[in-house]
Amino acid sequence: MSSDRLDFIDTTLRDGNQSLWGATGLRTGMMLEIAPDLDRAGYRAIDFTTSTHMAVTVRFHKENPWERIRLMKARMPRTPLSFLSTGMRFISWETAHPELMDLSYRLLVRNGIERFMVMDPMNNMKAVIDSATAIAAAGAREIVGAVVYTVSPIHDDAHFAAAARLLAAAPTINRVYLKDPGGLLTPERARTLLPALRAALGGKPLELHSHCTIGLASFTYAEAPELGVQTLHTAVRPLGNGSSQPAIENVVANLRSQGGTVDLDMDAVGRVSSYFVSLAAAEGLAPGVPQEYDMRYFQHQLPGGMIGTMRRQLREMRQEHRLPEVYDEVERVRRELGYPIMVTPFSQVVGTQAVMNVLAKERYANVPDEVIRYVIGRFGTPPAPMDPNVRDRIEQLPRARELATQSPMPELAELRRRFDARLSDEEFLLRATMPAEQVDAMLTAGPCREHYSAVASPVERLVSELSRRPDVTHARIERDGFLLDLRAKQPGVAEGTAT
Repeated sequence: MSSDRLDFIDTTLRDGNQSLWGATGLRTGMMLEIAPDLDRAGYRAIDFTTSTHMAVTVRFHKENPWERIRLMKARMPRTPLSFLSTGMRFISWETAHPELMDLSYRLLVRNGIERFMVMDPMNNMKAVIDSATAIAAAGAREIVGAVVYTVSPIHDDAHFAAAARLLAAAPTINRVYLKDPGGLLTPERARTLLPALRAALGGKPLELHSHCTIGLASFTYAEAPELGVQTLHTAVRPLGNGSSQPAIENVVANLRSQGGTVDLDMDAVGRVSSYFVSLAAAEGLAPGVPQEYDMRYFQHQLPGGMIGTMRRQLREMRQEHRLPEVYDEVERVRRELGYPIMVTPFSQVVGTQAVMNVLAKERYANVPDEVIRYVIGRFGTPPAPMDPNVRDRIEQLPRARELATQSPMPELAELRRRFDARLSDEEFLLRATMPAEQVDAMLTAGPCREHYSAVASPVERLVSELSRRPDVTHARIERDGFLLDLRAKQPGVAEGTAT
């Protein structure tokens, strides 16, 4: 084991929840109940949220994401909360005006975010550095720049080392992490790539964030400390494995078997893990399980959640038998579009076009707006040149000309004129980037519920959820001689009878 101190980032609440439970599995009260033990565990930071997660908080749970950050920080005074930024975008995938991004960073810091991880899906290091500069001006304590890993003919060790070297030279970036969204990093490749990155970084620390999608990450993590990695991203076992990160329990056991010392409170970690076992059982959520090795994945590189969605959609059209064709077409489309990294939004861009190409009589007969935006440069410059025939065909579409003339995100002053001047900055930013009806529903629902019991009965959970729905004034449930009749005594308060 390396003599450098090894520490850990816990991904349970953000990436674990996103990878296994579609980012919708955890509500604020669920997080708050276990926050003190997460704070005791000794993690370097908690991978906590993104602007996409903030939108999910509003859309699916009708909870205020700013309030969630404040409440969690109050319960976790010692451990920094981390925010993953994907560049000059906040909630929407349209590029935001720099003034809007500056405001978002200031509000995140003000509400309790101390650490920022910054990535660009194109590995545009200038974009990462520009974002880091704005985040530093907002008062962040720590900024971690990402080098996003993928496999293609052009993504060799020298390519990634050059990117790391640019980040190392940026004074606003404190650390760098290799982000492996597909879980594609093998131990063999790690033995050349990780030392190359460490050398390129000089004295800046290196972190590793990988996924268990095809079962490789746990093997790579076992070797990573000897190869120059100082921080590993892990989740507790119920929210680890699957398409999530390696389980901290297994990672620690492997490292200790090699003589390594891990400075974590494993009793606190155990309590966190047990809590999520109970929560998953109570909520009907599937915990992560170890994955089988799938060599085919190196060709299509589609995220696990996207494969499930694609299979369901094809099944609904009675075309599930064509999934192998789609995999082949994904490879072809990715090559034609210049080998984009298969991470959001580019995995969706490539995958959607591949499905359309397979189902249509002619390839590229139908091209969605996001593919057009990609081709006309709205997401940056692809890693490799696009196929000129495909590029020209898409650029000549009438819709391409329409999208090319669309105005960029308006300036902050113009946006503010569209809304009530009395709005708080937090509410203004949500309204500027989300549908009004979703923000209205969040405000109507009231403050976040701060408590959760994983052992509550189904009836208790039903009453609890109904109490958060002021639009529901009457509920009647009959089953096998059981009758539950609930009526709202006043908005948000339920009373009723059961027989």
